[in-house]
This record gives sequence, C-alpha cells and structure tokens, in this order.
Amino acid sequence: MKLIALGLNHLTAPVSLREQVAFDDDATGSALRDLAQQPGVDEAMILSTCNRTELYVSVAAGAENVPQEWFNRHHHLTPGKLDEFLYRHDDEAAVRHVFRVATGLDSMVLGEPQILGQVKDAYQQARDASALKTPMDRLLQHTFAVAKRVRTDTRIGAHTVSVAFTAVRLAERVFTDLRQACVLLIGAGDTIELAVRHLAEKQVRRLIVANRTLENAQDLASRHGGYAIALHDLPQHLAEADIVIASTAARQPVLTRPMVEKAIAARRRKPMFMVDIAVPRDIEPAVGELDDVYLYGIDDLRQVIDDNLRSRENAAREADAIIDLQVERYMAWRRALTVKNPALDLRQHAETYRDEVLEKARAMIARGKSADEALAFLANTLTNKLLHHPSARLREAVLSGDHELLHAAGRLYGLDEDETAGTADE
Repeated sequence: MKLIALGLNHLTAPVSLREQVAFDDDATGSALRDLAQQPGVDEAMILSTCNRTELYVSVAAGAENVPQEWFNRHHHLTPGKLDEFLYRHDDEAAVRHVFRVATGLDSMVLGEPQILGQVKDAYQQARDASALKTPMDRLLQHTFAVAKRVRTDTRIGAHTVSVAFTAVRLAERVFTDLRQACVLLIGAGDTIELAVRHLAEKQVRRLIVANRTLENAQDLASRHGGYAIALHDLPQHLAEADIVIASTAARQPVLTRPMVEKAIAARRRKPMFMVDIAVPRDIEPAVGELDDVYLYGIDDLRQVIDDNLRSRENAAREADAIIDLQVERYMAWRRALTVKNPALDLRQHAETYRDEVLEKARAMIARGKSADEALAFLANTLTNKLLHHPSARLREAVLSGDHELLHAAGRLYGLDEDETAGTADE
C-alpha cells in the first residue's frame, strides 16, 4: 500500500478556497466512510482546520489518483481547479509531513501547539468511522510520540510569536495576577479578538470592548463575558482600565495625552499599562511620557516577536533532526510488513504439528491407554517432528563443513558451536 498526504494550506491557497474545501465536524464522519469505501482505498484520515485541509490515505497500486478525484467530487469542483493549490507527499515524505504538521513546524505560527490537538481529533474521527487499520493507526501513535518528544527536547514552544499573545504576556509582567485587572480593548478586529481570547483564559476581572461600531463590540464582548461601549464613550471609562490594548483602523489617535492624564488623575496615580498595536498609531506617543503609564508600540512588540521567532527557528532545526530519525524508524516498521516473516511460518508449522499429535494422544486415552503413555507419546513425537528437519540440515552442514550455517544455528537456538556440532553428530 502507498501512503499519500494530499491537501492545501495557508501557504498554497487563499482563504476563500480553503473555506470552500473545509470539512464541517458534523459531516467529517460520513465523508471519511465514503472516502474509505472508494476503490483501492484501504485507510483514510481527514485533517481540516482554518489553515489547512488534508487527506491522509493508504491506497493500492493503481489507485494513487483516487483521493484527489474523490476530493473534487465531494466538494463539487471541476477537475483541475485545485491542481495549482494542492500538494501531495508519498510514503516517506507523507510520514515526514504529518510529523511536521503535528509538531507545528508547518503552521502559520511556527511551533504553535493547537495543531496537535486538531490532529488528535482527526485521528479519533477516523477511528470512530472505522477508516483506520494497523499501519496508519501506528503512524498516528508514532506522530503523537514524536510531537511530545519535540516539545520536550527542544524549545519550539518556549517563546510567543503572535502580536496578541505577546501583548498579553507583557501585561502579565506588569500585573502578575491578571485576575485582578480590568482590561480595555479598543477595536474589534482579528488581533483584538485573539487578545480577548487570551485574556479570557487568564480570567481577567473585567473586559471592556470599545469600538466605533457598537454592534461589533457587543458581539465580541458577549462571547467572552465582557462589556461593550462605543468609541466616543472612552473618556468616561478609561480610568477603570488597568490595561489598554488598542488596534483600530483609525487614521488619527483615539487616545490623546490629555485624555490619559485625566484618567491617571482619577486613578490617583495608579499605573496603567498600554499596548498600541495599530498602524497608524491609536495612542499618541506623548502618552508614553507620563510617569504612571507604561506604553508599548508595535515596534516594541515586533522586537520581542522577532527574537522569539529566531529562537523557534533554531528549535525547528533541532526538531527536524528528531523527525528525520523517527521517519526512518516508522518506515522500517512499515517495510517489515511487506517482508515474509519466517518466524510466523515456523510458529504456524509447530502449532500444526502440536494439534496433530495432541489429537492422537487424546485418541490413545480414549482407547484406554494411560495418561503417562499418552504424555510420553506426545512429548517424544512432538520433539522428533519439530527437530527432524533442523537436525537433518545440521548433519549435512557438519559433513559439508558449512560453518556459516552451524554458527547461525548456534545463535538461533542459543547454543555454542560445540553443542551445535554435537547435536548434529548424534
């Protein structure tokens, strides 16, 4: 069977196309069952996230194009529409790809940890749909072990590389317990939403979302237990905020020095931490001159992010070295599946003899022979049957001087050379 990884991601396809070929969670199970039933398909798993949609499929010889043909049919796409956006990895390259995906090396944010949970969810969906067999099941178990080792042995996830998370992390340095902090977020775009999610996870005391369009602020705030205000109401609420994170599309600053001075006075000089991640800036630079304000701009965060990204890139090189080794180990196991195993043949041969002789021993007891006679017959006959062919071959080896076979037999049976030769001469 050939292992294929087929898909598209944030590097190869625009979001409009990624949306079109994404799999809904509720429909993934039926899609998996349909894919697994296609001619030549032996196993299947579907990984679908906001940044990627991938099929992992084991196919018989001659069925290599079946996954892509099914992909087009399932999404009602004309043949060839996805060709310039798709990538395909076969066998060893497919194994390396799933290892890199699960460890975050193929993510938009290098080393991000969420993708591992998404791969585990995809694995569970494939199991629930009975779309996996031993080879791919073993591959996914190996994948999880590789991801854990990369996280343990490298610093791939040690440093944050997103603007929103870096802003929240900086806030933690000023306010060691964010559960006691009131946070004011200005804007309602993607960066602010990510910041809100991180802050909600930190269980901040209060979230206030301010936006020019109040409905957008209300939508974001309601999803995270916050309070929404219109942008023109900022002066009335600014003094409440211990932390301010701003990211709007305004052409002029929305927070001026006089506004912040009044807020600081109302707070009785209690410090405020501010992060301005907008371009153009939302907070007047002069605000940073105030004694009780800690103001960080996008360039300040960018330096932190760039340093952290370089650290992750170094860790990524270490992770790739780990992955290269683990790819070879899995491929060696997979190749062994196609090799005829003489140990299995030997065991089956022995079990066949055992069953035949055991049946004869039972027949002796049924005819009135004693149990001792039957056991002696069983032991002697089974020993003679199992050792007849090896003894004959060893006797021939002694006569012909085939020392290589004699040494191999000694290793196989755990005997030294003298014992092996003695056995053969008997």
